Amino acid sequence: MSVTGEPDDELLTRVFLTRVIEPGDEAGGRWVRELGVREVARRLREGGLPLPGVSGKRWQGLLARAEAARPREDLAAAQHAGVRFVRPGSAEWPGQLDDLGDARPLGLWVRGRASLRIWALRSVAVVGARACTEYGAHMAATLAAGLAEQGWVVVSGGAYGIDGAAHRGALGAGGATVAVLACGVDRPYPRGHTQLITRIADQGLVIGELPPGDHPTPSRFILRNRVIAALTRGTVVVEAARRSGSLVTARAAQRLGRHTMGVPGPATSGLSAGVHELLRGEATLVTDVADVVELVGDIGQLAPDRSGPVLPRDLLEPATRQVLAALPARRAARPDEVARSAQTTPDDAIARLYELRALGYVERHDDGWKLTRQAMMSVRGGPGPP
Repeated sequence: MSVTGEPDDELLTRVFLTRVIEPGDEAGGRWVRELGVREVARRLREGGLPLPGVSGKRWQGLLARAEAARPREDLAAAQHAGVRFVRPGSAEWPGQLDDLGDARPLGLWVRGRASLRIWALRSVAVVGARACTEYGAHMAATLAAGLAEQGWVVVSGGAYGIDGAAHRGALGAGGATVAVLACGVDRPYPRGHTQLITRIADQGLVIGELPPGDHPTPSRFILRNRVIAALTRGTVVVEAARRSGSLVTARAAQRLGRHTMGVPGPATSGLSAGVHELLRGEATLVTDVADVVELVGDIGQLAPDRSGPVLPRDLLEPATRQVLAALPARRAARPDEVARSAQTTPDDAIARLYELRALGYVERHDDGWKLTRQAMMSVRGGPGPP
């Protein structure tokens, strides 16, 4: 956004392109890399010189999409739904998505107050079959809850089965979770998970590549999986048949050099056949949280070292937590007072106070800053801002 609050040209252009170019389209990514977003958008809007390598039929389809695109309306609809657009190079952009090369998203629509970049730095994907067994749902929920208690963010796709169990496990442990959707993030899918996805948006993050109101398709589900794989340090597959979409996530993780893990199931279960196939390759067998943390954690972190559930403030950067801790519990404080207590400069304190305001921890009171009611609960150890 510009200093006046108006969206700048590059932001509008990327939002425009999310209506025209499908997620994961490597040709589209190559156009953006070689020509720049403005030149790609100009050709699409003017309909003159076709983009390199595009067939006549596809060019006409792209032009029809471009004619129907309304980026300002998309941004207005997103703002109304509490959704923001995060683009590459911005402060909130997770740099690990750049590993996707020309398949990198043009940007991400994000619903929820937490910082996507910060949460993604310590995240694990837990994915698997939609039609899972009770064993699979139990293992997914148990792993997700354990990861959340260790301060890890659980990422999944919001679908029925293993995805839903993983999200619920993390939420139930008071932890953080991210749902990556194959549709507009203002329109929960599947509909049966509307309540769950709304809860994730309230306590965590719901993200996706498609603009507001856009619908899912089979190919979009498959391409969405590369974002889950790239965003996280590793992917755990809990139950998957041989043709399961979750195997696409695992193989994408392998190509990107991320850790790939599988939870074994009964040898006779078709729903575990895909996992067992992964385990015969380069995936690592895991049976509990300690196994997962040993792989994805820092050097020397061989087992869980926390005894209680993760609190949202634990996911803040240390310097930001220090500024949060410097605020008085019952009154407003001026930035210079906060800076002295936090042992930092006034400018740094102000920058971190604005970050905390965006996350729902603090609010402005005249010339001072004060903890929100949710943040005061968090300081006392109860639930706080997401």
